[in-house]
Amino acid sequence: MLIPRENIASFCDTLRAAEQRVVFTNGCFDILHAGHVRYLAQARALGDCLVLGLNSDASVRRLKGESRPVNAELDRAAVLSALRSVDFVVLFDEPTAEDLIEKVRPAVYAKGGDYTRETLPEAKIVEKYGGEVRFIDLVPGRSTTKIIEKIGQK
Repeated sequence: MLIPRENIASFCDTLRAAEQRVVFTNGCFDILHAGHVRYLAQARALGDCLVLGLNSDASVRRLKGESRPVNAELDRAAVLSALRSVDFVVLFDEPTAEDLIEKVRPAVYAKGGDYTRETLPEAKIVEKYGGEVRFIDLVPGRSTTKIIEKIGQK
């Protein structure tokens, strides 16, 4: 379910009031692949519900280049929302999810194992209010970039 950005703080307050352990992750999720699916399932297993911060189209272009995203933000949100592991999706336009983390205030912030606390600016925010940061191992050989490269070779 896509939650409007302006409603996410009160929405997550309601989840916490219902004693739901909120897990948050974020990313581009441009071309969904098995690595994403496994990662999201593992993130969801860390709590009662998973809120996914999805980079907007403009944000993906800034991060990945003008040829990206391949799939538009509302299409990516629809696909992600259809996954059993993803409970809620919220779009964000900033280069990092720091502002969104302040609004969601998850019990657990999950990120891929290609990050560290030192390279993850959101970690300081989560730990400041007593939340937990968890790193999930990536599935080797699975990436959107590799998929795009393989298609380009055809």
